[in-house]
Amino acid sequence: MIVKVNLRDQVRDYLLSEMKKGKLKIGKTINLAALSRELGVSVTPIREALTQLQQSHIIKAVPNRGFIIAELDVKEAEDLYGLVASLEVMAIENSEFDQEQIDALKRQQEVFENAHDALSRIQADLEFHHLLTKGYDNELALQILKDLKTRIFFYEQAFTADDSFYNKSDNQHEAIISAIAEDNVPTASLLLKMNWMLIVNYIQKKLTE
Repeated sequence: MIVKVNLRDQVRDYLLSEMKKGKLKIGKTINLAALSRELGVSVTPIREALTQLQQSHIIKAVPNRGFIIAELDVKEAEDLYGLVASLEVMAIENSEFDQEQIDALKRQQEVFENAHDALSRIQADLEFHHLLTKGYDNELALQILKDLKTRIFFYEQAFTADDSFYNKSDNQHEAIISAIAEDNVPTASLLLKMNWMLIVNYIQKKLTE
């Protein structure tokens, strides 16, 4: 049960967590009454949280159905991945990396390499990118990135189960870490953008097949 302090934000965080665990699927209607019973809160903070998520384009409101996880779309994918790439590049260009942070990236890369299923790989990949950008001293940008990556999760869950695809991403991760360790931010930025473009190009192809 959720502690009744800042209920809207707690409900929102709970829903985001459920999405990232793969428990809320594309096209699924979010049942307010069931959530109210499950969390032990009224429907008011649930509606407020859902409205916030709608404003972030993570879910949408459909007449006579309520709030649902929106279907995937090629144009949205292009906009979404392009914006995330730009924000992450800006983040690393305005961050300083010490050895502890570089070591954390290397450890997370090992987690990514050793993931045994698609969901674990997606989560490990998103955590790698979180570690890349967490040193950016701009809370608003980091919150926007967090919201955008929740939506990205659905695209990657739907289309990036192919091991050969992840092998390419794996190589780019290692190159990004090496560039950061060498204090070569321009190269790291380029590689980071290429990493996101690799993913969106793959997803575009899958969506239009």
